[in-house]
Amino acid sequence: MKKASEYLNIKSWAEEDRPREKLLLKGKASLSEAELIGILIGSGTASLSAVDLAKQILNGSENNLNSLAKLSVKDLTKFKGIGEAKAISIVAALELGRRRKNQEIIRNPKISSSNDVYEFLKGDLLDLQHEEFWVLLLSRSNEIIKKKLISSGGVSGTVADPKLIFKSALEELASAIILVHNHPSGNLKPSAQDLSLTKKMKEAGVVLEIPVLDHLIFTNESYFSFADEGIL
Repeated sequence: MKKASEYLNIKSWAEEDRPREKLLLKGKASLSEAELIGILIGSGTASLSAVDLAKQILNGSENNLNSLAKLSVKDLTKFKGIGEAKAISIVAALELGRRRKNQEIIRNPKISSSNDVYEFLKGDLLDLQHEEFWVLLLSRSNEIIKKKLISSGGVSGTVADPKLIFKSALEELASAIILVHNHPSGNLKPSAQDLSLTKKMKEAGVVLEIPVLDHLIFTNESYFSFADEGIL
């Protein structure tokens, strides 16, 4: 027969009920405030799990995070099982939350035209003497989630692997992508390879439900947009 203390040990809980595992399996929003604080303090006492100890701390703060944030390290160490290190972790986490509230939300640039793409990547592609292939990963509202360099090659070409491009899109949960590569020669005319790759990418995007919205050929003076030219 198990001792009572063994039932209180988080490691004896079902995996999906342990705070760390629950966060990984179900996401951070699925955790209660006590579970989140339990992760911060890491361990409880002989008679209380980390989560139960966190509940005691919350009860002592009127179950209000704003009240909890007012407690000092010294105040927190008055709770049995909370030493200085654990108290510091709680204070630091709540201070980060406070600072976050005071900062403005940074909106990612939104793409509404091929010129937006050209201007956005100028800093990366202007004056290069070799070819590079980039992809812009977009949200459902066409905000840029991320820009990613896919490959870098020689003066006359670079290899773009569709598997790597869509792997990046899937990892970032992108809703659409835009392809961009430069021609150091200044030639805006798409090559047969450019046309073939664009067609292949468009077909793959339909299957994966991640549409290719455009493919730009970038030069220092101007650009060629497959979408604007009606050949995407």
